[in-house]
Amino acid sequence: MNSRERVNRAINHQEPDRIPVDLGGSAVTGMHVSVVYALRQALALDPPGRPVKVIEPYQMLGEIEPDLREALGVDVVELSGSKTMFGFEKARWKPWKLFDGTPVLVPEKFNTDPSPSGDIFMFPQGDSTVPPCARMPKGGYFFDAVDRQAEFRWSELDPEDNLEEFSSISDEELSYLRREADNLYYGTDKAILASFGGTSFGDIALVPGLNLKHPKGIRGVKEWYMLSTLRPDYLASVFERQCEIAIMNLEKIHKVVGEKVTAVFVSGTDFGTQIGPIMSRENYVKLYKPYHRRVNSWIHENTGWKTFIHSCGSVEAFLKDFIEAGFDILNPVQTTAKNMDPRTLKDKYGSMIAFWGGGVDTQTTLPFGTPEQVSWQVRERLRIFGKGGGFVFNTVHNIQPKVPIQNLLAMYKTIKEFGSYPIR
Repeated sequence: MNSRERVNRAINHQEPDRIPVDLGGSAVTGMHVSVVYALRQALALDPPGRPVKVIEPYQMLGEIEPDLREALGVDVVELSGSKTMFGFEKARWKPWKLFDGTPVLVPEKFNTDPSPSGDIFMFPQGDSTVPPCARMPKGGYFFDAVDRQAEFRWSELDPEDNLEEFSSISDEELSYLRREADNLYYGTDKAILASFGGTSFGDIALVPGLNLKHPKGIRGVKEWYMLSTLRPDYLASVFERQCEIAIMNLEKIHKVVGEKVTAVFVSGTDFGTQIGPIMSRENYVKLYKPYHRRVNSWIHENTGWKTFIHSCGSVEAFLKDFIEAGFDILNPVQTTAKNMDPRTLKDKYGSMIAFWGGGVDTQTTLPFGTPEQVSWQVRERLRIFGKGGGFVFNTVHNIQPKVPIQNLLAMYKTIKEFGSYPIR
């Protein structure tokens, strides 16, 4: 099978020739650029010092180029918009070095000048005349959102203030997506995981409005979560209009990319913590599920795309509702969180939703285990999640900085050795 066929069979709950693998198919299934660089060096794909592109600067994710995909047996590629989360284009690359010395390439409007403290501040749309929207502390590896919550009165909130980032997609962006979809579909045999944006209701990573110069409304993490109790009517008003805009944009996007897309990233909102749900099931059913159902229903009625939800933490309490809302795929399958035992998840839900992730724990095993421990856990997850299809191998969220390269090599070696059907 080729990669596209392999992923299609897996997410349709059929066993392909081997378990498909994702690396870099989305902003939540990637690898930190420092690790991409080290892995390419270990595999002798590059001469020393050749930089790697930072294709997602908020989390500092590295580009997974075709030669690395082939070396690791990766079956998925990403289709996303022309701009970063900070609102500037992924274009006109320039050299830079991470604090640890890793050589990288960053987009032209990525700020590379440290502040007097040594921190790096990022600016919305690359405009340094406005306050910064994010900060990478000196010696750090990521950006953290800067709290830009303005003063407000709970009783005087205007939903339009939290809708500034949601608008009709431009003709230029549609042309970009058409070109990229064609390049990925005809230039590779990989499954395309699309991230079009605008459909993730209440995603806390997006709430601060990192691409907005002067965000209005509720933009603080604490304040946003308080809305669920203090102003659920406000959330509903924001989500209602966001949903209308999202479906309008999906109609336009489908006309230009057609059926080239295998699956589409619908939601990145986290509904779980390490120890349990982040909200009550009643709140999810009332505030989020109706909009998830509307978006997923439109996709299923008008396209052949599968729908993908990313939600960290303990989300077993919501899985029946996710399935009823029309989600086909769950990611990242955080198996170390409460009630997220792999075998239980597969036995209870494996025939109804595909698992895209959960292949190895990125909090303990991958960064701190031995290669033997990594290999053992990977093989166990292949056995559990791979049975009957319904599984795309990926780590639990992005691969983090400082992960030992020998552990990564052990992970991919184990997938190659034991990932073919019948699973042993």
